[in-house]
Formats: sequence, C-alpha cells, structure tokens
Amino acid sequence: MRFSFWPNPSQPYAEVLYLARHVEATGWDGLWYADHFMPNAEDTSAPWPEAWTTLTAIGAQVSRLRIGTLVSGNTYRHPAVLAKMAATLDHITDGRVVLGLGSGWQENEHQQYGIPFHTVAERLKRLDEACAVIKALFTDTSASFDGAYYQLASASLEPKPVQRPLPLLIGGGGEQVTLKITARWADEWNVWGTPAILKHKMAILDDHCRAIDRDPKTIQRSAVALLFMSDDAKFLAGLRARPPQQAAIIGTPEEVAATVAEYAALGVDELIVPDFTLGPRDQKVATLNRFIKEVARR
Repeated sequence: MRFSFWPNPSQPYAEVLYLARHVEATGWDGLWYADHFMPNAEDTSAPWPEAWTTLTAIGAQVSRLRIGTLVSGNTYRHPAVLAKMAATLDHITDGRVVLGLGSGWQENEHQQYGIPFHTVAERLKRLDEACAVIKALFTDTSASFDGAYYQLASASLEPKPVQRPLPLLIGGGGEQVTLKITARWADEWNVWGTPAILKHKMAILDDHCRAIDRDPKTIQRSAVALLFMSDDAKFLAGLRARPPQQAAIIGTPEEVAATVAEYAALGVDELIVPDFTLGPRDQKVATLNRFIKEVARR
C-alpha cells in the first residue's frame, strides 16, 4: 500500500513546499492537492493558491513523490486544456503526475467566478465526455470527438505524457453514475471513507466493471480519511463519542495500524492522509513522522 499526504490548500506556498520536502525525505509516496479557488464557506477571503500552479512548482522541486489533484473540477477548464496542462507537468516531473478529475461540486466558486454550475446530472454527463476527450488526446496522434458538450477537430497534443498512460483518477462515490464513469474510464479511483464504506463502494465499482467486461483489478483504489492518532485515551474517547462528520481514523498508533490493515485487506492501493486535523507545524510533522514509522512501515 502507498501512503500519501494532502496539505490543506489554505497554507502559504512556502509551507506546502516545506511539507512536501519533508514527506518525501521521510518515505511518503505521494502528495495530493485540492483543486479549488476558495474555501467552501461564507467567508471566502482566506488565501487559497491555485492547484496546478502550486503542483508545478512543487513537482519541480521534489524528485520522487507522485503528485496529483484531488480532484480537479471538470467545470473549471476545458478538458483539452486540462489534458495539455497535465501532460506538460508529467514532463516537468519525469512521469509522476496523476490527473485527478471530478464533476465539480463547490457552488460558491462557480457563482463568484461566473462559471456555469449546471445540474448534478449535467455535470456528470460533462465529466463522462471529458474523460473521453482526455484519453483521446493522451493516446491519439490526431483526436476527433463530437460530443454534446465538447468537440475536437483533428486535435493534437504534443508532447504526449511521459507515462503511457498518464493515470486518470476519478474522485467520488456516487453509485449510479460516478462509479459507472469510473469503470468506463479511470485508471485510479478515490473516495473518502472508512473500511466499511470502501468495502461497499468497491463492490459496486466491481459490478460496474464486470457489466462492461472490464477487469476490476485494472483500477487502483485509494481512500481518504482524517487522522486522529494519539496516546491520550481521554482525547480519543471524546472523538469516538462525537466522531467527525467526515471519514476518520481514530486511535493509538497500534489501533491506527489495525485500521490501515483493514484497508489493505480490502485491496485499497493507497491511503491519503490530510493534515486538516494535525495541528501546527511541529505537531503535524511529529504525527506524520510517527505515522510513517509506526503505522505505514511496520
């Protein structure tokens, strides 16, 4: 199993670079970055750097980590432009990019920037077409596509990505549509979830794969969960009594390791740890170090 790090995008670039260098030096496998333009909150004045620019700068200064968006909203950029961006960054990083893509969900940034938001169904239809566009540009010498939302006219994308293929990751757990799109197009898939949620969603994804005669094992799976790791029994008991709304791993290092083993047993290929709950830098670094030594590499 791979272990990757997800820094909160509200942090200054210098802090993200420091953390990227640290996790690379201590044995983590990847770094993911959220592609949003502002917080999903009433007050959107907090600093919020752009994702692909940040990843390009990070990718040029760390030499080993896989890097990717978790995930790019398809509504933000034409998929052909996004494919060109990803392919260029794949060359900058010598083949370490994952293009994470989703339908787009954060309404306030669409409203503020004048980006059409559409209905959920319409956003998902666009995501399906966008995957076809991106795959064609990555592989075809001359790509043509005539969809309801996107069109290509003998389009070129050169240079092609270093990776063949450059992995396309679909983010989301919608069982009726998103997982069907994942089965059709994705090289990797990501969802927030506990082991129980991953078990349920993976079974549905596998069924969608079999329905189109695709081997489910050809899609790598990754999970995201908040991390609360501590030796403070009272602190942990309080969290378990009132657990966070998002999926979370709560426990001592030994208990966290047991939960990670559950993910691995299900066939999860990568666990992504956000720093959203890890506190200030010194505390965060200490927890990351302890996780990689006592949980990930045990």
